[in-house]
Amino acid sequence: MSLVTLLPFIVLIGAMFLMTRSAKKKQQQAADMRNQMQPGSGVRTIGGMYATVKEVSDETVLLDAGPGVELLFAKNAIGAVLSDDEYNRIVHGIEHDLKSDAGLVPDDASSLTETDEPAADASAASDDKPIDLGKKDAAEEPADTAAETKAHEEPKKTDGDPETK
Repeated sequence: MSLVTLLPFIVLIGAMFLMTRSAKKKQQQAADMRNQMQPGSGVRTIGGMYATVKEVSDETVLLDAGPGVELLFAKNAIGAVLSDDEYNRIVHGIEHDLKSDAGLVPDDASSLTETDEPAADASAASDDKPIDLGKKDAAEEPADTAAETKAHEEPKKTDGDPETK
């Protein structure tokens, strides 16, 4: 047999070896993660349930899923052990402490505009009347506005007979 005919088989065996090696590595990492679980850790099960670890034994884990709800799971049913920040963000909706980011984003947009005059002078300098965006009744509408509205309406279509207007 020549080397050319054996080359595809060698490549195939090499690819299978690499795939099984990476799968074993992932399984070992998952087993290490499950063995490092401690009571109080937040976890996600393979079914998507979030809970807190209450007790850990050799093959099982007792989870606290809520007030008065304790569930017993096999260790290999734990999909991920979450950090405290991630668990609180997902389960309780609590974001991490944003005080360190306080200087980056202002509370209002006034500090983003660069004007030479203070805000009180800027509003006094405006001669425009405030615009009323509220809805008005037809009875409150001035007569000249009503006349303009009627003038802008399209004329009614007729069959060409002037008496049908």
